[in-house]
Amino acid sequence: MNKNSVWTIVGVVIAVIVAWTLVSVLFNLLWFIAKLAIVAVVAVLVFLLLRSAFSKQDQ
Repeated sequence: MNKNSVWTIVGVVIAVIVAWTLVSVLFNLLWFIAKLAIVAVVAVLVFLLLRSAFSKQDQ
């Protein structure tokens, strides 16, 4: 093997490692954003439910 093919193999390995890390970080970030959206929707539903329950109780 000559010097160029060794550096090509090293470059491919580094590219795969960097891509794997970036995809992992991206999926973690997307999952975090999805969880925040779900929590926001549930919080709004609970708020509306509590508000309607307490407004009926006052009447």
